[in-house]
Amino acid sequence: MISVEEARTLLMDLVSPLETEDVPLAEAAGRVLAQDAVARRMQPPFSASAMDGYAVKAAEVEPHAMFKVVGESAAGHRFDGKVGPGQAVRIFTGAPVPEGADFVVIQEDVTRSGALITITDQPSDNHNIRPAGGDFTEGQAVTAPRVLAPADIALLAAMNIPAVTVTRRPDIALISTGDELVMPGEAPGPDQIIASNTFGLKAMLEAAGARARILPIARDTESSLKMAFSLAEGADLAVTIGGASVGDHDLVGKVAGDLGLERAFYKVAMRPGKPLMAGRLNSRAMVGLPGNPVSAMVCGALFLVPMVKAMLGLPATAAEPMQATLAEPVSQNGPRQHYMRARVEAGQLTAFPNQDSSLLTVLAGANALLIRPPHDPALAEGETVRYLPL
Repeated sequence: MISVEEARTLLMDLVSPLETEDVPLAEAAGRVLAQDAVARRMQPPFSASAMDGYAVKAAEVEPHAMFKVVGESAAGHRFDGKVGPGQAVRIFTGAPVPEGADFVVIQEDVTRSGALITITDQPSDNHNIRPAGGDFTEGQAVTAPRVLAPADIALLAAMNIPAVTVTRRPDIALISTGDELVMPGEAPGPDQIIASNTFGLKAMLEAAGARARILPIARDTESSLKMAFSLAEGADLAVTIGGASVGDHDLVGKVAGDLGLERAFYKVAMRPGKPLMAGRLNSRAMVGLPGNPVSAMVCGALFLVPMVKAMLGLPATAAEPMQATLAEPVSQNGPRQHYMRARVEAGQLTAFPNQDSSLLTVLAGANALLIRPPHDPALAEGETVRYLPL
């Protein structure tokens, strides 16, 4: 068996950043920017008023000063003249500041009678003008790589960028294996259960930026498994769930080997998730996950998500461990690194008493995985531990 870190390193060697594609900005949210996007204009493109008020010369601003209103500047409709001594232009938020003016007196600080205004209150030192290019300048870049958040999309739109270059989404084929499985909504036989792993993994991988497709369940025959692998051809990553152990019905390793799998490793010193297998099949990455639901989901978070990140050109890291204090003691750990389902509330971590890797209710109730290194001694209440957020 190899360590978790060794497994992650070997898995990263199986994948590399994918090719890029151009997408309209309206479809770019959540995608990974692959090339810097450069602003085609500055923002604001002119000095603009930050308030509703009157544009005047700053040198003339003082209490009781009077000005003649000679025009109006609104958003999208500038005042084309020049502000002279003793003159003011009615101006609204976002409107261009007229030539000759360098101060906007807010409307609350003046009284108006016909075409005359009088400053009634002491104006603040703030000129209430947003300078041209104060947000960004032409040629300024949104740098890659990054996952484009809604704020990034708004910024790119303001930069007058209609399309961006992103990394293609990884295509991941998910293959559940086993005679005992049926799809959700089907009527299971007396000895069957519902396939759940592929649906949880699909949600996890698509949240990480991939496009995952669920293939038909592969039965416990070599021919059925070979058919499933053929349906996965062309995928950037093929993931099998179940059948990776050493039982008489665990055929994934044999069939994959017959099809030319170049195995990178088999078995990881971790709990849950020990019977993990990976390699390269027909020049594409292939990972065989354990069939227990929690094992599959934990391995997905620890290994598959970083692989997706690597294919997207992002740093290929799992979630950063965080720290909490134990709300209850935990017993000593065995020889494998243990990821215990737990809940963290107000900085206090409580591990669930039942860590059976088949219990999806425990996983659904957890918001953290307590990390127990190999041979970790018993820990008392109040001790500091590391965990991965879920």
